[in-house]
Amino acid sequence: QVQVQESGGGLVQAGGSLTLSCTASERTFNSYTVGWFRQAPGKEREFVASITTTAARARVDYRDSVKGRFTISRENDKNTVYLQMSSLQADDTAVYYCGKFLGFGSTSRDPTDFGSWGQGTRVTVSS
Repeated sequence: QVQVQESGGGLVQAGGSLTLSCTASERTFNSYTVGWFRQAPGKEREFVASITTTAARARVDYRDSVKGRFTISRENDKNTVYLQMSSLQADDTAVYYCGKFLGFGSTSRDPTDFGSWGQGTRVTVSS
């Protein structure tokens, strides 16, 4: 089973930037749509962004609150999907997870359609 690991989180001031990485142990990862989700304390896991496979033109999708601030991309040679985050706000504070899409169709915003979650990486934005 493909293992994924998130990294790149940390503490940053509001307005700052971070780049998260989601790296998989196997190249089969590149054949899946990948999503980034986040979970703040006491809240449910929520969709942040997703990217389809390169064969599907690497189409991207973002939740409204991060559009224009976050960019998702993938580098197949490294079995890695990135989430570049800029203009960070306090309400971006959460543990960020990546997962591969296991549902029907090409993508989804529902976390139950994703699996092979990593341990997550914590992002804390200080105001």
